Amino acid sequence: MEMKPILFNTGMVRAILDSHKTVTRRVVKPQPEGAHSILDCDEEKRTFDLLCGNGGVGGVFVDWAETVKAPFWPHDILYVRETWTVWNGNYEYKADVDDGYGPFCSNCTLDICAGGCNSILKWHPSIHMPREAARIFLRVTDVRVERVQDIDDDGVVAKGLNIGDPFDELWDSTIKPADRALYGWDANPWVWVIEFERITREEALSHA
Repeated sequence: MEMKPILFNTGMVRAILDSHKTVTRRVVKPQPEGAHSILDCDEEKRTFDLLCGNGGVGGVFVDWAETVKAPFWPHDILYVRETWTVWNGNYEYKADVDDGYGPFCSNCTLDICAGGCNSILKWHPSIHMPREAARIFLRVTDVRVERVQDIDDDGVVAKGLNIGDPFDELWDSTIKPADRALYGWDANPWVWVIEFERITREEALSHA
């Protein structure tokens, strides 16, 4: 079984490490134009068929089916790519450093870097993290497709948030400004809902 990468920002990595986050939502690309309901799921092909069209507006049905393929599927093993660096020959992770300096600054306070420590430390984007640096491994337990605004309170909590947190603002913060007309909260795009459980490196490698 191929092990696949998945990217998370620093806040979401911390939520996974704290066992608060067990689901992620990712935009369906390209968006199925005119999709309004789900027809069926093909587990063998890892696809969903969405019904597109006018849904019978005005008593006239002009509908067709469009198939979307899931990026992950139950039982897939994922390794998390996160913001990282190498310090003294070891991999280090930004999620472990609350103040931005942490163990890298032996002569600094929590708020002020005295120089010569974190000032020469460069964090690398998660997308560039090699598999060998991964420390978090996940097993996909469920995949479905829905509208982003379909999220309920249970979904918010599974995302690693608290009920009442502004999920719409959080969602938009993950979307490039130029793409918000298509994928932002107000656009209510179709998204993949990917549920997962954390597993050990040994468990992940045994299935890879």
